[in-house]
Amino acid sequence: MSAWIKRLCIAPGGRRAKWIVLAAWLIAAVALGPLAGKLGDVEDSGPNAFLPRGAESAQVNTELEKFRRDELMPAVVVYTSEAPSDGERADFATLRAKADADRAAFQRHAAEGERVTGPVAARDGAALMTVVPLNAEDGVTDAVGKLRDIADAHAPPGAAVEVGGPAGSLTDQVAVFDTLDATLMMATVLVVAVLLLLTYRSPVLWLFPLLAVGLAAVLTQATTYLLAEYAGLPVDPQSAGVLMVLVFGVGTDYALLLIARYREELHRQADRHAAMRTALLRSGPAVLASAGTVAVGLACLAFADINSSRSLGLVGAVGVICGFLAMVTVLPALLVLAGRWVFWPFVPRLGTPARKERTVWSRIGVAVARRPRRSWLASVGVTGVLAVSALGIDMGLNQAEMFQDEPESVTAQERLSAHYPSGASDPAKVITPAGSAERVEAAAARTAGVARVEEERRTGNGQLVQYAVVLKDKPDSGAAKDTVDALRASVHRAAAEALVGGTTAQTLDTQRAADRDLRTVIPVVLLVVLLVLIGLLRALVAPVLLLATVVLSYFAALGASNLLFEHALGFAGVDWSIPLMGFVFLVALGIDYNIFLMHRVKEEAGRLGHGRGVLEGLTSTGGVITSAGIVLAATFAVFAGLPLVTMAQMGVLVGIGVLLDTFLVRTVLVPALALDLGRLFWWPGRLWRGDAGGDARPGSGDLEVTARTAQRAEAEAEAETV
Repeated sequence: MSAWIKRLCIAPGGRRAKWIVLAAWLIAAVALGPLAGKLGDVEDSGPNAFLPRGAESAQVNTELEKFRRDELMPAVVVYTSEAPSDGERADFATLRAKADADRAAFQRHAAEGERVTGPVAARDGAALMTVVPLNAEDGVTDAVGKLRDIADAHAPPGAAVEVGGPAGSLTDQVAVFDTLDATLMMATVLVVAVLLLLTYRSPVLWLFPLLAVGLAAVLTQATTYLLAEYAGLPVDPQSAGVLMVLVFGVGTDYALLLIARYREELHRQADRHAAMRTALLRSGPAVLASAGTVAVGLACLAFADINSSRSLGLVGAVGVICGFLAMVTVLPALLVLAGRWVFWPFVPRLGTPARKERTVWSRIGVAVARRPRRSWLASVGVTGVLAVSALGIDMGLNQAEMFQDEPESVTAQERLSAHYPSGASDPAKVITPAGSAERVEAAAARTAGVARVEEERRTGNGQLVQYAVVLKDKPDSGAAKDTVDALRASVHRAAAEALVGGTTAQTLDTQRAADRDLRTVIPVVLLVVLLVLIGLLRALVAPVLLLATVVLSYFAALGASNLLFEHALGFAGVDWSIPLMGFVFLVALGIDYNIFLMHRVKEEAGRLGHGRGVLEGLTSTGGVITSAGIVLAATFAVFAGLPLVTMAQMGVLVGIGVLLDTFLVRTVLVPALALDLGRLFWWPGRLWRGDAGGDARPGSGDLEVTARTAQRAEAEAEAETV
């Protein structure tokens, strides 16, 4: 490390530099605060935000903008006879009287110049449907709220009335995302604050990392807004919600690591500024490598086709970088400014031991050192059994399955599907140049699985024609997807420029893009993480093994999550985006803890030899990494309580994966592999060549030292017990 880089790294711990750092952050917070509040202004919640870029269904959504007349958005009101607890049902005459009365009230909220249509009776005589055209540019959500008030008023016993359609769906989605950011922020802050209090058992210390993470959040939101506004960074409501959880999670992790090393140095040095400078020098490379790995791993999602995955990856990378900058600048400055008293009542005193000789981590290390091969085989067996459950995952969620608590618009859609022709409620959309319209219409009508084809409208200049293609099967069924494939083949033969979209086509395109993204992004992530590990550890065997353990942990987490989804949480399936996003998060965050551990192991192995270095590294980092893992898992667990199934699934998967990495992979599997291989673990680096002393062959000199260390520790434990 060059001298100027070293001086820059330790600057926040300097006597004068800390004031400069704090002043810079104060100015930045004041200047960037207003920009942070504008992040919601650049969020894209449009129809293509969660679709693959360039997909045919996304192109249809873009072309549909050309057909809008006065920006209309329909609300569909569905009236059905539902048996209440006493078994009575509203008769059809009563149902129609209610629908007729509502129609006059609905007309007052319809777009200017537009008429309410219906009520249209279902063939089974158990449902009525009314369509209310709303002005899409003039408070759709408010209008839908008024329609729902009208529909709920004076509803006869035994009748159910729901407002759905595009306007109802938009209103329900807005309601979810309007409360999402505030709910996530409050829950995350509360979880992190409680865990920091439990970790430090200090009434003061927990405030410092929380304040630093808060400043990181302001910097993150402002930076994301600027990049979205002026550099085209894609941001959607989901990625914006995940962003804050990620910043709080990784930021707190880095704070825990730095504070642990700072506390350790305070036991050795009288000057707190010198202690912080040493802590930054010793822990800085590990934190930098960790942040770099997570950020670059998330950025690999830029290669994904699905827009929401790309958004989450790029936005998440920004958050990790901002969190890292805050933790290595403002947090050290705040800590040295406050002094030792912030650790009260457990103030680190000069010359006292940094930790107890016997800890749970030293005992685990001793147990692993006695039987390393048996330990790693058992760990692989446990994770392997969990991973088997991943083979039975049912992929894909339809619209009704996307919410934990079913919104009214989804209920309305289900009523429509139950009482009207299967595909009538959500037909496929076909757009074609006017010159090819007749050929395309005929080709669509001849396609197997198509019930009927209806011309809906033309653009104002007459150049494009839109058709509604009603499918015989339910829009979310496999048969409907097969029909869309056949429909595309038919209309493309009739006119190469024709496009097929709609909900079924969107599901099909998303499914195929998710498969492509898995094959594209995963190899890139693995390669990037491997290169980072090679650069940090200066070896080949260790990086490959560390990466393999994290991948194994991912599959175990996926299997365990699938069991929870299916048997405990009752989810119908797993969203297509979850395997990829879960993989990126868990590989990046899982390798995090291996970096923390192995950076310390490498440092201690150079001083004590390989075997003792592994034990010392595990013992030294055990407490802080466990605390960090619990904090990160708990922050992601916040997602489990959200109404969106996709976010709940990601929270559960990442939370389980982080806990597996924390308590099994990093605690048992990695140390056991390192001890079983001996210094071959570091091949072909300096430690393998024996520059630190000892025998390079696994199973001899170095492991004998480890065995003696284990026996001595056990003897000391027995003596203390007596």
